[in-house]
Parts: sequence; structure tokens; C-alpha cells
Amino acid sequence: MIRKNPRGDLPKIAPSAFVDPTAIICGLVVVEENVFIGPYAVIRADEVDENGYIDPIVIGANSNIQDCVVIHSKSGAKVTIGQRTSIAHRAIVHGPCTVGSNVFIGFNSVLFNCEVEDRCVVRYNAVVDGCHLPAGFYVRSTERIGPETDLTLLPQVPIEASEFSEDVARTNNDLVLGYKAIHNEF
Repeated sequence: MIRKNPRGDLPKIAPSAFVDPTAIICGLVVVEENVFIGPYAVIRADEVDENGYIDPIVIGANSNIQDCVVIHSKSGAKVTIGQRTSIAHRAIVHGPCTVGSNVFIGFNSVLFNCEVEDRCVVRYNAVVDGCHLPAGFYVRSTERIGPETDLTLLPQVPIEASEFSEDVARTNNDLVLGYKAIHNEF
């Protein structure tokens, strides 16, 4: 469902993107070329700051937002998802938040008030809250990363995790083409 927010902003969705009919895209959202948005995903840019201002939620080209993902932002803060990034099933990205390109965010993970640079991998059930992850960092499953975390102790992304992330992105790009081809079929 594509709809306005209370301020009257409508999403801008590239014609080559695929948005599942069960997904909700609301307000000042920009979906770039060849993006896959899966079933029951919710992307809402509807809260404003004290001056009535709102920054957009931007989903970069060739990214995929999988089933039941929630992307939202407090008080109109900006959320940016880079290109060729995968946000896996039931993850939550809550702004303010910047996620770089070629990033993988695992199942049930939560990102809040953070910056995750290019080529990072955040595995399933992890939390990244109130911090900046430099490029190429690897957050293990169930780990919590916050402002007090010593980032020098975090490993770089292992080659297997990088290959998995690339495969997920490639698979979901293929899904965009497949679902666009059968879009009007029942």
C-alpha cells in the first residue's frame, strides 16, 4: 500500500522497483531503481520535528528490503540505505540512521541512531545502537554494539560472510525482475 503521510508527502518509487502489494510505504520515502521490497515490509516517513520538518527515508538502487522489515524514524530524522544493501527478514532500522552500500543486516537485527559504513555485515539478532561502524566491520549474531563498545575488538568481515551478502543481493535483484514480469497475474 502506497500512501500519504499526515503532512501530505507521497513516496517516490522508481518504475523498475518492485513493492509487494502487502508492503506499506508511507510519506517522504524515495525508492531508487531495481529495489525489492518484500511482503509486509513497513517503511514510514511520517513523523516531523518540532518545526514540522521531515527528512526522507531513501532506499538506494539495487537494495532489498525483505519480509516484515520496519524502517521508521523519530521526529523526522533522516534514514538512508545505500546501494546493493540487504536488510533481512524482520530487521528494524530506526532513524536517525545511515546504512552504507554493500551492507548486509541480518534477520531480527535492530539498528538505531547509528551509522553503518560500506561492506559491513551485521548478523542475525544483533543490535547496533548509538554508534558508528567503520567500513568492513562484522557484527556477530546476537551481539550488542553501542557507544561503549571497543570497536578495535571487532573483526573485519570474513570472506564467507561477504560472499553470502553478495549472493543475497544478487538473488533479490533477480526477484525484482521476476515479480515485475508477473505483476498483473493472479
